[in-house]
This record gives sequence, C-alpha cells and structure tokens, in this order.
Amino acid sequence: MNKSFFVTGTDTEVGKTVASMAVMQAVSKAGYSVAGYKPVAAGSKETEQGPMNSDAIRLRECTTVEVSYADVNPCLLHAACSPHIAAELENETVDFSLLTDGLKNLQARSEFTLVEGAGGWRVPVTYDTTLADWVVGEKLPVILVVGIKLGCLNHAYLTAEAIRRDGMEIVGWVANRVNPGTEHYCDIVKTLEHHLKVPKLGEIPYMPSIKSRDLSGYIDISPLGL
Repeated sequence: MNKSFFVTGTDTEVGKTVASMAVMQAVSKAGYSVAGYKPVAAGSKETEQGPMNSDAIRLRECTTVEVSYADVNPCLLHAACSPHIAAELENETVDFSLLTDGLKNLQARSEFTLVEGAGGWRVPVTYDTTLADWVVGEKLPVILVVGIKLGCLNHAYLTAEAIRRDGMEIVGWVANRVNPGTEHYCDIVKTLEHHLKVPKLGEIPYMPSIKSRDLSGYIDISPLGL
C-alpha cells in the first residue's frame, strides 16, 4: 500500500515545509512508513556532503525509510529564485521523467509519500511548463497550505480555483500562522473553512524554531484515509 499526496501553498514562504513535516510526523506516529519528496528545489547551502536544500533536508529528517539526499531531491537548483530562472542560469533542465522515477522509487519503499512543491501551484519550471503540469500527470491529490496573513483569503481562493480547474482534488488544507500579529485570525480561518469546503487537517501556531519541533499534535490525518 502507498498513499501519495502533493503539498502546495498559496505562495512561497507560507509554510509548506512546516506543514509537510507535521503531516509526516503524524503519519509516522500512526505507525506507517513515511517518505518525503522535494522533486524540485531552488536554493542550496553547502554542507559536509555537498550542496543541499534546507527544506529537502527537513523532509529527509522526517523520512522513516533509508534514503539518500538525491532520493529526496533529484533536481537541486542552486539559485534561490523561480525554478525556471534558476534552471536557465545554471544551464539545467527540469526533467519530468526524472521526477517521476524518483517518486516511484519512494512509493515502492514507503506506505506514505508526501511530495512538497516549490513556491505556489503555478510555479514555472520552464517558460512553457509549471510544476503543476507534472502533478496533474501523476494524479496526486493535493493538500493546500495557507499562510494566515493579510491577503491570504484572495490567494487561497485563487489557488483552490486553479487546482480544481486543472481537474485535481484538494483533500485537505492546513492553516499555518506565519504572522503572530495578524488581526482577526479566527475569522480568517472560519472564512477559509466556509469557502474551501474540504477538511481542515490542522492549524499550526506561530512558534520559534518551528522546524525543530514535533508538530504531529497539530494535524488530523484521518481525512487522508489513514
């Protein structure tokens, strides 16, 4: 058995990695083997093992089966910008077949595979294609992460509309409190619950050093069929 889901956000820096970690931790605590996948990452840092992306590192840390860094992130672009620009700067090509091979590898080795996107739903990987094109081809159900801040309602509405227009199912959404000073937090979440009309998997509060914490208690994985 393998269940696979794609995590997208309403924008960049809305907490896709935080939400992905929380879901993976919750699934692992429920007794399932879990693999995290960051097929395309833009932005790297030097480590003792070579250049790596910080988000992919976090997903690998939450993975419960033995994987290499390349298993988690087959396409690493070093410039911290839109993937299509980074690829052009580095004379690279985002190869969908490579991404698919990597996904199948993790699916064969785990019971649950969580695929984290780059940026928002329509993030371009070439001047003519977006990462969403690959997700549609793989028929991955979508988890939407909304960073709760001023303007997020419009971004969430538009993103959900685009996902559904592409024929994809949104199976759940996560509210991530990226700004502790945002006013009317509860009203914003209530509005999103009313409009999105899919299960809310959880609300992740704002907290320091959040990527070093166990976030499993903030997520309900039952809507994912587990």
